[in-house]
Amino acid sequence: MTQKSILITGCSSGIGYDAAHGLRARGWRVFASCRKKLDCQRLHDEGFDSPLIDYQDEATITSGLNEVLEATGGTLDAVFNNGAFACPGAVEDLPSDALRDIFQANFFGWHELSRQVIPVMRAQGHGRIVQCSSVLGFVTLPWRGAYNATKFAVEGLTDTLRVEMRDTDIKVVLIEPGPVTSDIRKNAIPHFERWIDWENSPRKAQYEVGLRKRLYGPAGKDAFELPASAVTKKLAHAIESPRPRARYYVTTPTYIMGTLRRLLPTKALDWVLAKS
Repeated sequence: MTQKSILITGCSSGIGYDAAHGLRARGWRVFASCRKKLDCQRLHDEGFDSPLIDYQDEATITSGLNEVLEATGGTLDAVFNNGAFACPGAVEDLPSDALRDIFQANFFGWHELSRQVIPVMRAQGHGRIVQCSSVLGFVTLPWRGAYNATKFAVEGLTDTLRVEMRDTDIKVVLIEPGPVTSDIRKNAIPHFERWIDWENSPRKAQYEVGLRKRLYGPAGKDAFELPASAVTKKLAHAIESPRPRARYYVTTPTYIMGTLRRLLPTKALDWVLAKS
């Protein structure tokens, strides 16, 4: 049987890194892409094909995918859009350029890679497009407006694509993790420092006692936090099951918020989210 192949983005750490190792152990040929050459070299040293794909540089999306297709003879069974970052800060303090920046990485780049993959999957008659969304793709938390917005956008576009692909054998899936062990908080600091003028914000005191302590303080675990392997487990089902689900919840908070969103009126849900 021909070895199945998957392209995973954002493999330098966290969910992508665990998924690359986990799926290779299950017999998949994994193309573990990163956005930095140094990280690609590290993955190469671990035995992976590791094309450079930076969602903010469209040319690397094309060249990275071409590298994959050259290695496989023009086929690709699955793609896992995963690479993303956060830009924390109050919505009133977010410059529009900050939103353009994060949307390029967390949304437009994903769309471009998916668009380029679809003709390949149409030609071979099958494929899986899996999107690593978030619990923040269907409920919001304060101070995370930029990230929330990108994940809501991913959910809307993915749901549409899934419906449109019903007449094909290309399956489109969302994975919605809650708190998972990763470097996303640490990696958010440069974006916070670049874009958020917190010292001149009317919320300066809230930044000092809340968000800044969370960003710069000890990196303790969040409540109900799970290792990245919990996402890999759901990803394996999404790409190996003959009938994958449309969406996969990961972590207890995702299940809780999914239930509360269905049961509570908006005002009550807002109160819960504000306290979270």
